Amino acid sequence: SNLCRRESCHNQMMRRVSLASVAMTRRRPLWPRLVPSLLLLGVGSWMVRGFVGLPQSSVSRNVSRAFFGGTPTGSETPLKDAPAQGAKHFVKGSSMYPPWPAGMEEAMFGMGCFWCSENLYMKMPGVYSTQVGYAGGDIPNPSYRDVCTGASGHNEVARIVFDPKEISYVELLKVFWERHDPTTLNRQGGDAGTQYRSGIYYYNEAQREAAEATKAKYAAALKGVRRDTISTEIVPAPEFYYAEDYHQQYDAKPGNRQYCGLSPTGVKLDVTGEKAAA
Repeated sequence: SNLCRRESCHNQMMRRVSLASVAMTRRRPLWPRLVPSLLLLGVGSWMVRGFVGLPQSSVSRNVSRAFFGGTPTGSETPLKDAPAQGAKHFVKGSSMYPPWPAGMEEAMFGMGCFWCSENLYMKMPGVYSTQVGYAGGDIPNPSYRDVCTGASGHNEVARIVFDPKEISYVELLKVFWERHDPTTLNRQGGDAGTQYRSGIYYYNEAQREAAEATKAKYAAALKGVRRDTISTEIVPAPEFYYAEDYHQQYDAKPGNRQYCGLSPTGVKLDVTGEKAAA
């Protein structure tokens, strides 16, 4: 009868639905099992990319640098990995250690990653030598690992040895203000921590006056385009501890990772009329 045929068709349809449901149930556990592995792979990749020495092809220029946990210890003696006495500047071929030639002066700046900040100065005419290191912390002779705990109090700094007859301290300050963001406290681009703070470390009163004067001038220039205030510290130059040799003139050495963590504001500083620091 028609009723029997309808019941038979209905029963066949229900069996098909049941079989399809069973098949889907059997396939369903595959993708949930993949999710934890994929998440771990993604997180692990992100963490690894923050460390030094990865091939250029696998690292973005905007990925932050290494960060280590633990307690900083420092050392009673200079780092074994620091540049050797008698080492020469990779770009200039000049000395990496004092005494400097007669008439040379020193400047010290913290403006984020010291690879990037040294790179701004190390090829400039009038600059005799540059070195990167750690300054302003609580323990002697810190290592990169100590500083990257974020607990040693040191800043990553570039020390510039220059001839004031060829380039003025004010010209160095112009590069300092224009080539990083002095308004981001303890941060520069993707690099965060007290070791990336903005700082000018002066060696004499004339340098202090020039730093304060250009700070005021740059603050006024910034005010026209943004409301952020300058967080740069201006303090007497603390003891300079050489960073490990592989950090020195890092950006100039073949095969090294191409990275720049600085974040310039785009605002220019007019230093017309500013006195050169003596």
